[in-house]
Amino acid sequence: MSSLLEQIEQLRETIRRHEHLYYVLDQPELTDAEFDRLMLRLKEFEREHPELISPDSPTQRVGGQPREGFVKVRHSTPLMSLDNVYSEQELLDFDRRVREGAGEANIAYVTELKLDGLSIVLHYEQGRLERALTRGNGEIGEEVTANLRTIPSVPLRLSAAQLQQLPEEARPRFEVRGEVLMPRQSFSELNETRAAQGLPLFANPRNAAAGAVRTLDARVTAERKLDFFAYYLLHDGQFLCPSHYDGLRLLRALGLKVNPHSLLHHGITAVWDYVQAWEDKRDSLPYEIDGVVIKVDSVDLQRRLGATSKFPRWATAYKYAARQAVTKLLDIGISVGRTGALTPFAILDPVALGGVTVSRATLHNEDEIRRLDLKIGDFVLVERSGDVIPKVLRVELDRRPAGVREFRMPDLCPVCGAHAHKEEGEAVLRCVNTSCPAQLKENLVHFAHRGVMDIDGLGPSLVDQLVNHLAVRNVADLYQLTEEQLTSLERVGAKSARNLLGQIDRSRSNSLDRVIYGLGIRHVGERTAKDLAGHFGSIDALMNASVEQLQSAPEVGPRIAQSIFDFFQEPANRALVERLRHAGLRFEQEKKTATATPLAGKTLVLTGTLPSLSRDQAKRMIEEAGGKVAAAVSRKTDYVIAGEEAGSKLEKARELSIPVLDEEGLRTLLQS
Repeated sequence: MSSLLEQIEQLRETIRRHEHLYYVLDQPELTDAEFDRLMLRLKEFEREHPELISPDSPTQRVGGQPREGFVKVRHSTPLMSLDNVYSEQELLDFDRRVREGAGEANIAYVTELKLDGLSIVLHYEQGRLERALTRGNGEIGEEVTANLRTIPSVPLRLSAAQLQQLPEEARPRFEVRGEVLMPRQSFSELNETRAAQGLPLFANPRNAAAGAVRTLDARVTAERKLDFFAYYLLHDGQFLCPSHYDGLRLLRALGLKVNPHSLLHHGITAVWDYVQAWEDKRDSLPYEIDGVVIKVDSVDLQRRLGATSKFPRWATAYKYAARQAVTKLLDIGISVGRTGALTPFAILDPVALGGVTVSRATLHNEDEIRRLDLKIGDFVLVERSGDVIPKVLRVELDRRPAGVREFRMPDLCPVCGAHAHKEEGEAVLRCVNTSCPAQLKENLVHFAHRGVMDIDGLGPSLVDQLVNHLAVRNVADLYQLTEEQLTSLERVGAKSARNLLGQIDRSRSNSLDRVIYGLGIRHVGERTAKDLAGHFGSIDALMNASVEQLQSAPEVGPRIAQSIFDFFQEPANRALVERLRHAGLRFEQEKKTATATPLAGKTLVLTGTLPSLSRDQAKRMIEEAGGKVAAAVSRKTDYVIAGEEAGSKLEKARELSIPVLDEEGLRTLLQS
């Protein structure tokens, strides 16, 4: 048996070597047929001796049976986002701040292409891939190891010679961070296949890659033909090398795929030249990029510069301008949203835009169509805003062909056939049928959202199945679901069903304001829901309030009050509330009094970056103290809370002589 094991392991090493040559170095030595013969021979060995199959065998990239859920894992250190710059001057300002913070006249930077993918963390133990995590919220990611094993450019095991490149203390355990993306060719093939099957097309490679990484079926990931580029090497949460560029070189020595276009520069002038050069060349790449990442090379200097609550001060991303192209408007379609809004969208003659084939674009509403003087058959200028969402910028009037047609919004909902109505003073038509299937699905997704009832696992694809196969007709039906019903759905196992039912059950204890927000009352957002819950104290008091009584609540004007009143006058909506009451949701809470909190009746504005509080944390503390956080400074503002790099809001506060506090001042105010 030992000689057979040696023979199998030697074959595996041969295959790993050729995988590295093909997928990482792009220097194949074998034809596809020759490589396939090696893989077939290994599969035959393992089929005859299944006890000798190892998790890091090249045959294990194909993906196994679907799993039943994701495990959440805390990262060794947070994955921070990058701040963006959009011009040469903003890039120079970034360099100035770095030089001032470092006390040095000239800084060495590393430039890397900003790959349009998603962040992934790989954990290796004894040279074997043990765990792969998504970015998640930056602090906690989801384990997707089975999916990442299917990506050929992710090594399942490193050789002893490769591990010798590492410092001795890191050889037992180290961490690689990088980006998973879908090459353009893979994306085109995927959408061609989906079109032939009558399935919806993916909007861009990033969306397709994200869906493939977060699927519970690793076989789907394997079919998507993803790629991986590494850019960080860590041990116990710390960078292994004294410079970022040294880290990239060590990653290459370990057999990881590193983007070949990363460069080391001395000074910001060379960085700007690199940025300009790649803006012109990016279409020549086999994958999407949307800018350039600029990092201080010295790790010691990175530590000294530190970070704000959101971004490292030693790195930034230069974002390229949105892409534009001219194409023909073939037709105008209509989508129906959660509030019943009928939204027109452009159906375009497909056009390549930044490496993506665009066939649809947003048009917002009928007024926007009139403003553009848009007619079916026109040639239009289309832009991918942020290199993601296409929109129509203008009509090429000098190219208007004969026979173009006027567009008229429909009188009936295209989904359910009910009447569409436009309220006075509004630009949007709305379906009046609250049971419209299009509204129902959007309502269920909204109800399950993290900021509403926080039902993890209830996403759009599962909602589609609940509506189409289990006849779920409103949010109250969620509380009647059974494990047997859920496991009858596609790709829902017993464990997933139990997890979802547990999430639904836990949502019963959510506060009253979340329940109000979850009802989907038009014009009632998160903050208004909190104000209503605190003012009325119960769903019954809110439900039976007159328009005048509703307007007595904080920040509720005539328009919002009328919307709430109309919602509860609808018998179907009252019946829904009663079903939710029967399901055990919380319908009462303690009413807030105007004098119970230190910031009652006060309006505050946040600007800049606070030393230890995120914007959301500061906002929550202010609201819990009875205050309101406004977006803009006005004469009604009581305080402005200013952090580092505060902008025009700080200047406006000084003009209006409004008190300005820092984070310490805010904490003192909250304790007063």
